[in-house]
Amino acid sequence: MQLQHGKKVFFLSDFHLGAPNALESRKREDKIIAFLESIRSEAQIIFIMGDMFDFWYEYKNVIPKGFVRILGKLGELTDAGIAIHFFVGNHDMWMKTYFQDELNIPVHFHPESWVIQDRKFYLAHGDGLGPGDHGYKFLKKIFRNPICQWLFGMLPPVIGMGLANYFSRKSREAVGVSEQHFLGEDKEWLMIHSRDVLTKEHFDYFIYGHRHVPGLHALTAKSNYVNLGDWITHFTYAEFDGESLALKHYV
Repeated sequence: MQLQHGKKVFFLSDFHLGAPNALESRKREDKIIAFLESIRSEAQIIFIMGDMFDFWYEYKNVIPKGFVRILGKLGELTDAGIAIHFFVGNHDMWMKTYFQDELNIPVHFHPESWVIQDRKFYLAHGDGLGPGDHGYKFLKKIFRNPICQWLFGMLPPVIGMGLANYFSRKSREAVGVSEQHFLGEDKEWLMIHSRDVLTKEHFDYFIYGHRHVPGLHALTAKSNYVNLGDWITHFTYAEFDGESLALKHYV
């Protein structure tokens, strides 16, 4: 993929819309929409790297209440010719075809490689990658199982969404302060995973969400690890102009 003159690629992640309550979520949603509007003239492609919602499930004929403004903005941008891609996170892994059908946004369920302006990118939300976390990896297989998803869909939305929101809160509480600090290059499992990938294939940039700790770190002289942070406390994103990538903060 080649960038048009003056155009850029943007990466952002972890909005967790819906948490911790409707009022705070709406403030955050308005800020994200303002950011998306601010980059409209220079964005050629936008990658949203997961956990847009604190929970999302597509019932056959029901869409979760709320989020109308950001969904409308995304549809507006794709209608204007800006490509948007969505990588599912651990809080919104139960996406199906709504984004593709209604917003013209492809949804990606696994890590992918992209070549943009001769730079090679490894893109993933980040959940379930790297060593350890075997409990979550087991649960992820269950959550991704089509039969389990179908059974959840049989629950009335008022019950299903209530259970989902409860477990989303419990998940955040279990993670606790580990989401707030960089653990060191020898303990950050996404960095460990990236180095393992590098033994098999070169990438210029590894870009993830999930950890909520923004940072750009050199893995080698020619390869970098990027965590996008979040739009809860950091309001950070990455910008690639065809030559270099920078991690930035939206005020």
